[in-house]
Amino acid sequence: MDHSPTRPLSPSNSAFFLFLLVGSNLLTFFLSSSSTSNCSFTTATTTITTAAPTTTTVTNNNDVESMDSETDESSSTNNNDLLPSEFHASTDPQELPLGYNPNFDSDIIYSPVGHPCTQFPDLIKQYMSYDMNGPCPDDELLAQKLLLKGCEPLPRRRCRPAAPLNYVEPFPLPKSLWSIPSDNSVVWTHYHCKNYSCLLNRSHQQKGFSDCKDCFELGGREKARWIKPGHGLNFNIDEVLAKKKPGTVRIGLDIGGGTATFAVRMRERNITIVTTSMNLNGPFNSFIAARGVIPLYLSISQRLPFFDNTLDIVHSMHVLNNWIPAKLLHFLLFDIYRVLRPGGFFWLDHFFCLEQQLEEAYVPMIETIGFKKVKWETGRKFDRGPAIKEMYLSALLEKPLKKSW
Repeated sequence: MDHSPTRPLSPSNSAFFLFLLVGSNLLTFFLSSSSTSNCSFTTATTTITTAAPTTTTVTNNNDVESMDSETDESSSTNNNDLLPSEFHASTDPQELPLGYNPNFDSDIIYSPVGHPCTQFPDLIKQYMSYDMNGPCPDDELLAQKLLLKGCEPLPRRRCRPAAPLNYVEPFPLPKSLWSIPSDNSVVWTHYHCKNYSCLLNRSHQQKGFSDCKDCFELGGREKARWIKPGHGLNFNIDEVLAKKKPGTVRIGLDIGGGTATFAVRMRERNITIVTTSMNLNGPFNSFIAARGVIPLYLSISQRLPFFDNTLDIVHSMHVLNNWIPAKLLHFLLFDIYRVLRPGGFFWLDHFFCLEQQLEEAYVPMIETIGFKKVKWETGRKFDRGPAIKEMYLSALLEKPLKKSW
């Protein structure tokens, strides 16, 4: 055994061992931190505040987003546990019988359903509770409530919807275009009126403002819409069509078209218009179909179910106005622009809002979309009194024929 005294380390050796000690401690700290954290710090913004020598508070944006995501996923999972088996049967992923399909780039098919559907498990439970292969519940208002809450599209069901007991077929064309259909063409359960006679008289009996309370009266204001000589806010349908080469306006969409008189007027001119409508206070979709034009049961919240650059004209009267949240309206206007073909018309008919809103919000919003102004008219709206200071805007807007992107 060597009992010689220990030789002191040189300065260079001391520095080397100090480097090893510090390096090993840092490596240990890094490995322990990495093994206990599940968060990604790739683009994180981190703020460190030292409250005391041994206490550090770390706030990380990714941590917050991760916590929010975990909360959402947990909530969604809990809601999914409450959803009925038919909902899962309709919406869960399904294996394709023939295996991988290049069109899907998968061997799985996913059924579309509105994400908010899962946020209302009690309503979905009611909607999806039925005997398979049997009759559906008579629940039109429940379905519409879900649609208006954003549960769109609704899940499919394996049941048969209610139909009138003594159904009467519609009148033949062209008589059907301007005739009131049989009461036996509608299931009236969920409406205040139980026949068309009630709907025809409600404008004389119903108090207060209602935008479409007289639109079932085909012999009243409906008979004169869009065919009088155009003046001010009221554009004439033939004058609008004359701004295009004959025959080039062929197909289109009317958003929130009431009882589809616009579509009927266009059909009389050999133009096919699809009309979107909800059944608010009346059987609008049934009535539209009975007239011999096409109803589309769709709220203003859903992306328009048409491919890009395909429609010749999109029209909307009254439905697009300041009751729609501004951001949602901005998306909707861009969606209208999307489905119109280059050179297509957007006919914004009697849009209304407060006078200050028109100049400060809505005119700048419309101008961001990229339309060319063909016709633009504004005027006062007095039906709720002049003190409210409301304005109408009617505009004929064209998607540019070239460089429309």
